[in-house]
Amino acid sequence: MHRVFCSRWVLPGLSLTAGVVIGASLTAAGDRRNNNREPSLLDRVPVIPIPSVDAASEISPYQPGQVSVNRSTATMKYGFPSLSNIKSRESYVTSYDPRNRTAAWVIEQLNAETVTGSSDRKYSEFKEDESVHVYHRSSNSDYKGSGFDRGHLAAAANHKWSQKAMDETFYLSNVSPQNPNLNQNAWNNLEKYCRSLTKHYQNVFVCTGPLYLPRQEADGKMYVKYQVLGKNHVAVPTHFFKVVILEKPRGDVELRSYVMPNMPVDEKIPLERFLVPIESIERASGLLFVPNIMKRTSSLKAITAG
Repeated sequence: MHRVFCSRWVLPGLSLTAGVVIGASLTAAGDRRNNNREPSLLDRVPVIPIPSVDAASEISPYQPGQVSVNRSTATMKYGFPSLSNIKSRESYVTSYDPRNRTAAWVIEQLNAETVTGSSDRKYSEFKEDESVHVYHRSSNSDYKGSGFDRGHLAAAANHKWSQKAMDETFYLSNVSPQNPNLNQNAWNNLEKYCRSLTKHYQNVFVCTGPLYLPRQEADGKMYVKYQVLGKNHVAVPTHFFKVVILEKPRGDVELRSYVMPNMPVDEKIPLERFLVPIESIERASGLLFVPNIMKRTSSLKAITAG
């Protein structure tokens, strides 16, 4: 058994205990609930009314030959997980969190066309996002000497179709402080896996973001504690999530949701161990995915660990 955690972290309704692989821990509560029956995902996810964005319901998937702006609008086919500080780039859409100096979430649409091309990250540079007020943005100096990588949320390699699109993934508003071991190994493997799914699915929608989970301390109480970097106090997430929406040609939709701790993780641990119930991410992040997805499809299959 690989050790992932050194203390108890808690997602709402679910606990992550020391010495237990994250996926098994996160799904334990769900497994206990499902001993006597096999309910659908919607039996367990509270569908809470949220404001709707009419434009999102009218967006169709990107088609080859369309002008590039539709690549970013098409990412929102399944709606917005939240509606604050929305920014649209060449091929991803993000919601910026000015308090934590990083994105709350980033959504990309991947397919066989977007993940191939001649674009090269050697021509890209990390840069401040000047569309963010100077009080609320991060800078490269915040990361210098911090011991953390500038970890992409929308991965650069997901946007090889256009050098401009790849360059835009280097805005620091698309970056979170990430443990170098995680960024370069297990998390990188998850990003590669998402790209590989474009060989088997018509479209792959990927939503990525940080989590700040409470931890039980020695006094038995729960606290949310995280480090901040530099003069701008860039928040260091305790964990990261990735929600993957997979479209099949017939219109069926699959949903896979992952959580990884922002600490060294053995890259030999199978990615399936990091699968979690989607409601655990919705509760912990304050975002909603399932209600929006169900506006676009009547066939949703959630893939969980085990």
